[in-house]
Amino acid sequence: MHYHLAPSCWTVIFSLQQGQEMPGSRELLERIARLAACQAGFLGLERGEPGRETVSYWDSVEAIAAWRQCAERLIAQRYGPEAWYRVFAFNVSAAAVCPRPAAGGAG
Repeated sequence: MHYHLAPSCWTVIFSLQQGQEMPGSRELLERIARLAACQAGFLGLERGEPGRETVSYWDSVEAIAAWRQCAERLIAQRYGPEAWYRVFAFNVSAAAVCPRPAAGGAG
């Protein structure tokens, strides 16, 4: 018997591509992480290597899409539209276990 279980939430691993760091890219990654915390559907954030990687948790792929659109805009303003694919890695996956939002708000 097969069961189809809906994910509890969605995760996004957002990081700098190995060897592709540009001036100010670590600071921009931090800014994008702070932007996530202000978005509807944001559940939480974990930081990997400082200034290189974050894992964020979301309640829907629609919330991720809205955040990604804002993040792409910030990156394009700083480095040009092609930088999103050249400098940053963005991986989305379903998660079975998710953090519980803090009382009184996201993250």
